[in-house]
Parts: sequence; C-alpha cells; structure tokens
Amino acid sequence: MSRGVPSPDTGGRAVPASFAPLLIQWQRHAGRSGLPWQHTRDPYRVWLSEVMLQQTQVSTVLSYYPRFLERFPDVASLANAPADEVMALWSGLGYYSRARNLHRCAQAVMNDHGGAFPATAERLQTLPGIGASTAAAIAAFCHGERISILDGNVRRVLARLLAFDGDLAQTKPQRELWSLAQALLPPAPTPDDMTAYTQGLMDLGATVCLRARPLCARCPVQSVCHAHGADQVQRYPVKTRRLQRRFESWWLLLVRASTGDGPHRFWLERRPESGIWAGLYCPPVFADEPALLAALPAPARSRVQALEPVAHSLTHRELRLHPLLLTVEAGMNGLPPGQWVSASALAEHGLPAPVRQLLLALPD
Repeated sequence: MSRGVPSPDTGGRAVPASFAPLLIQWQRHAGRSGLPWQHTRDPYRVWLSEVMLQQTQVSTVLSYYPRFLERFPDVASLANAPADEVMALWSGLGYYSRARNLHRCAQAVMNDHGGAFPATAERLQTLPGIGASTAAAIAAFCHGERISILDGNVRRVLARLLAFDGDLAQTKPQRELWSLAQALLPPAPTPDDMTAYTQGLMDLGATVCLRARPLCARCPVQSVCHAHGADQVQRYPVKTRRLQRRFESWWLLLVRASTGDGPHRFWLERRPESGIWAGLYCPPVFADEPALLAALPAPARSRVQALEPVAHSLTHRELRLHPLLLTVEAGMNGLPPGQWVSASALAEHGLPAPVRQLLLALPD
C-alpha cells in the first residue's frame, strides 16, 4: 500500500495520493475513447449522454443517442418540441421521468439562462433533473471544474479503494464518501486532466471494478486499493437497506379497430402525470379482469380474447401484465376514456416498451 495524504475534507482518513495520476494514465492508454459523446465540450451533448446513461447500459444508449441528436441537435430544438414527441423518441429507454425532466431542463436553459448551460456544478444543480453527480460530470468534462462525480459505479470503486465501511443506505455515510471523492481529485488538474480523471472513474466502474466479479488483475489502482489488499473486495460497498420490490398484476384492455384496407387503430389512454409510465400512452389499465369487463358494453364482453401474460420488471416493482384483446370492425361507443391511434402513428406517441411490443405482435 502506498502511504495516504491526510486531508481536512476526509475527517482524518488518509487517501492514496497516487490514485489520481494512476487513473489518469490508465484512462489515456486503456480507457474507453470511442463513445460518441466523448471528445466534446458541448454541455448539451454531455448532459444528454449523462441523463441517458443513468441506470441504462451503454449498449442501449448507443442506439438512442444519435437518433435523439438527429431530431434535437441543440437545446433550443429540444425545448421547443412538443412533450409527446420527446416522450415518443425516448420510448424504450425506460425511467421516463428522465425524459420529462430533460424537456423541462431544456426549457429552463432557454428561458432562464439565455440558451446556455451554467458553467459550474453548483449552478447546474438548480436545473430540473440534474443532480450532484450529473452536474459534476458536465462541469468537469465541459469546463474542467475540479469536482468529482459520484454515481453508483463510482461509489463502488471508491468504497473498495478506501475500504469505506459506512452504510451507503444512510445519508451521513453518503456525504462522507462524497467528501472523500473530492479529496481524491488531482491537486492542480488541467481541463484535459479532469476529462481523463472523470472518464477514468466511469470506465473503471463500468469495465473493471464490477459489482459481482471485479477484474482486480486488470485494475490500474490495485496497488493502492485497501479492499484488495485486505482480500475483502466483495465486502464493499456496504449497503444494508435492500430494495423492497412490489409485485402487481395489471389487466390491459387492448381494443383494436379495423379500418378496411388501412392500418388498424388502437384505443389508448394517456397515463396520469405521476406514477408508473406517467404521461405515456397505454391501453386502459384495470386491477382485475372483472373490472375490465365491467367497463365494456355488455355485447362486447363475450368477444374479449385473453392473451399470454407478460412479465415486466421496473426498479421497485415486478409487473404481471394480462392483456385482453377486443377487436371491433370500425369503432365503438362506451369505451373507457381514451383516443384512437393508428398503428402507423404509434411511433409518434410515447408508449412503454412492453405495450409497444404487445400491440405490434397482436395476432391478425
């Protein structure tokens, strides 16, 4: 172990002074360098990538990021777009509150900041949907600000590096680790140093210091990692409160109308502005099958066809979707609140991924 340098920001805990130079050197020679949001200091592009990458794999974002930029090449075009169009383009990425905050943030940048993102992490955090770690990433990448990110992957890296035994399910230890993250920063970095350091933290957490099977033999900071030195890598990070998952069953009323030779139409409702799939378009949802049937005119109930249930995982919940299909010749009265949407226009509406897949896979 190399000797640490005490810092007033760490409550007396020593941090390895060689961590930052080792990480910067490794990132420049072995880190990721071909991602489409790298090699830019444009805050809009960095911000967009950071929001998309929250709780989403890089491989998934790689297909969404260029499409989003093609339609919304700058913050003004995003701010001026209809909310439905933003949600439609986001459809399939999940965590849809990100898309709503993305749209609100773009409007705030245009209305309150003259179309330019603030230059400091402190001011960036005043914008909708930008938390401390995202603000730090934008400020470090775009303006060379000396500030550390601390997303989930980085918490794991630093908890192992420092053998940090505070319970990260609690607020106080989270603040302590945030202070330690700032103490580990290079002392007088250039903007390029901050780019390499910040990207290095991301790369280390995403490709080497993995949650289940960390690749310690490939780690550039193995020599200063306290958890590795004590052969206790899997002990960290400490987090006692586990995610409490809820299991729910939803019954979906899929009403499909034939229009002759044209595309089918589907009866969709807009979900409430809070809760699961907030603001998205979805078939009417019911708590059980009797409630669904009771919402239909009596003559239609016997024509409802049960389809195979679908399992769908969310962050805090496991959904069991029970789709029931009703096919009508043209249209019908007495349906729950909603609107007809042509199959050819589904791409213009924000639909949850499992709903889109259900509709497109319906039997003829």
